[in-house]
Amino acid sequence: MKIIDSHFHFSDFPGFDELAVAAGHVNSADHLRRAYAENGIIHGVVMSNRSLYPEDHHYPDFMSYCIGLDHMDTDTRSLAEQAVLVEENLKRPSCVGIKLYPGYNHFYVYDDFLDPFYQLARKYDKPVAIHTGLTATSRALLKYSQPLTLDEAAVKYPDVQFVMCHLGNPFLQDAIAVMEKNGNVAADLSGLLEGKMADRAAFFKKKRGYLELLRNWLEYLDCYDRFMFGTDWPLANLGDYISFTQEIVPESEWNTVFYETAKRLYKLPV
Repeated sequence: MKIIDSHFHFSDFPGFDELAVAAGHVNSADHLRRAYAENGIIHGVVMSNRSLYPEDHHYPDFMSYCIGLDHMDTDTRSLAEQAVLVEENLKRPSCVGIKLYPGYNHFYVYDDFLDPFYQLARKYDKPVAIHTGLTATSRALLKYSQPLTLDEAAVKYPDVQFVMCHLGNPFLQDAIAVMEKNGNVAADLSGLLEGKMADRAAFFKKKRGYLELLRNWLEYLDCYDRFMFGTDWPLANLGDYISFTQEIVPESEWNTVFYETAKRLYKLPV
């Protein structure tokens, strides 16, 4: 089975080295290449945490990236200046989308000031991935990352492909409702697991209620061609995350979720 990791991070962002070790990995390109190969992962999409300058985004050949607007709350440049840089990234084949971080940067994804970026996504026919659900810092605000906020953006921009990162976890019911209503919203299944399992069987037994909840909502929507595998690496162990995803997705849909959806939505040449 070929696998695409539709959501991971690759940088020297503070704390990433420690997260990788806790997950049984090392935060380096060489290690990730080997770990991907060992787990059948042929390509990955970086959710970038670097600057907006294209020259800061040179990745190994097994990676593409979404240009991340993760400092909008502190960026002193005008929105027009930021949009110019985002467009320069989107012109590159290796840049396959835009990533927004509303909970961390304190804005709603339907706010008018984002219009230039959605217009660019439309122009280049590339998705807009949006962090939804729980955040990693207490300073972030959940009201901005609640998946229901994506409903208004999806209606406002019906010809833009949105990706709801992390399936809005733990707001699963709201996330599925937004997807059911809006056909231009897909989701990745990253960020649902952290660290490395000491005993997978014991973990699955302990978390059986959570696993069943995820299975039920995925089965309720029954549109597996709108879900993508993602690890949120270096947050989680790759082998564990593959097993975890196999537990919540029917085997008949593995190829779709692990490979086909990401290849199609991010237009990956793999």
